[in-house]
Amino acid sequence: MEDSPLYSSTPSSQQQHLLNHHREESETEQQHGSNTKQHKKLALLPLVFLIYFEVAGGPYGEEAAVGAAGPLIAILGFVIFPFIWSIPEALLTAELATTFPGNGGFVIWANEAFGPFWGSLMGFWKFFSGVINLASYPVLCIDYLKLVIPILSSGFPRFVSISLSTCVLSFLNYSGLAIVGYTAVVLGVVSLLPFVLLSLFSLPKIDPSKWLSFGQEGVEKDWTLYFNTIFWNLNFWDSASTLAGEVEEPHKTFPKALLSAGLLTCLGYIIPLLATTGAMPLDQQSWVGGYFAHVAGVIAGNWLKIWMEIGAVLSIIGLFEAQLSSAAYQLLGMADLGFIPRIFGERSKWFNTPWMAILISTVVALGMSFLTFTEIISTVNFLYSLGMLLEFAAFLRLRRKFPALKRPFQVPLGFFGLIIMCLVPSILLVYVMTVASKIVYVASAFLTFLGIALYYFMNLSKSRKWLEFSRVGDKLGEDDYVL
Repeated sequence: MEDSPLYSSTPSSQQQHLLNHHREESETEQQHGSNTKQHKKLALLPLVFLIYFEVAGGPYGEEAAVGAAGPLIAILGFVIFPFIWSIPEALLTAELATTFPGNGGFVIWANEAFGPFWGSLMGFWKFFSGVINLASYPVLCIDYLKLVIPILSSGFPRFVSISLSTCVLSFLNYSGLAIVGYTAVVLGVVSLLPFVLLSLFSLPKIDPSKWLSFGQEGVEKDWTLYFNTIFWNLNFWDSASTLAGEVEEPHKTFPKALLSAGLLTCLGYIIPLLATTGAMPLDQQSWVGGYFAHVAGVIAGNWLKIWMEIGAVLSIIGLFEAQLSSAAYQLLGMADLGFIPRIFGERSKWFNTPWMAILISTVVALGMSFLTFTEIISTVNFLYSLGMLLEFAAFLRLRRKFPALKRPFQVPLGFFGLIIMCLVPSILLVYVMTVASKIVYVASAFLTFLGIALYYFMNLSKSRKWLEFSRVGDKLGEDDYVL
């Protein structure tokens, strides 16, 4: 493997010195960005809700798990999956985001562990999965709205509504990360309230025996849809790490935010699922996207159904904003590291946001919006799985490569324990990849080769000086390692 451009096999004191230098540069960028204008850092509460929207955004979208496998298996999935997947990913993110607190997140981790090729490939895998995932939110939003406005079901009206909503939401992201963060707090509270009310109204009607149902007779289990649905609803814990350079005291804030968002996410999924499956007669084929709104109408009345449909739209706005922020600041971090041209790190003079990165992310998301919701989440899951396998490997490699490195938060396990922690979710990742469809394999292979081609093209552009790159990603010379 290639040595990292920022670190090499130097004594631990020099490694720490270089890391401190990296942190100082990150803090300087937080204060000044690419110009001298200061901007407000992200505090704990908005970070909690940004992570929450990166991962979940509410129970919207979990209905398909019941339709695919029945109430009992759906409930078990949302109870067990956080322990074998979400917690390990969140712990890994907390350690690495506080140790390497710069914009770029997992790109920095792979770069430090295995060198620039793998850092670049990680960046493209995660960026492609992020912006394809971005395309799913307007589609999901229209799937809820078409219940009220049937004209949005297909054709030109559907295309216009998806395109217009994507552009409007992207402009909100341009207005600033602090604004996006506090907007996420409001959206999170308002979109969760109808589920709190639905759960309360369901209490007198709950029959716990309904939770034990394996599904209706004659309805086959769709394991691909089941695992893709649960995986899609509980991943992306590491996405907020790309914002680490914008966070106030990341070494303290990130672990608290991940814990809080984790509790909110798990309770937000399991409580409404228990309430609705226990209160409603099982009609398994009706459990598709938007079914919670129908349940709300049956149990509480049309007023709650309308509120839940509005809540779905608000939740999807939060999901879109959080995902776009992650993708944009990832590109900003990759530009700072010299993986892509400096222009991708350009910040707005008015809002200090990475306007070019936001624009590119929006354009790619629009290009992916022609896919169906199922195709989108399957492709996202496959690319994300590739990135996460590399991320687990980078986590273990960094523990061995820099054993003396100061880690503000450290997973309290020995190296063997860390291997087990990473192995279990890795097996799940491989399974999710094996049940993908042919179109997902083709799309993922194409995007992987595109990422590799872009890495070598960027190196050629840098050597020929076709494009301007940041100096941060260049290899340091011997003199740069002197204390």
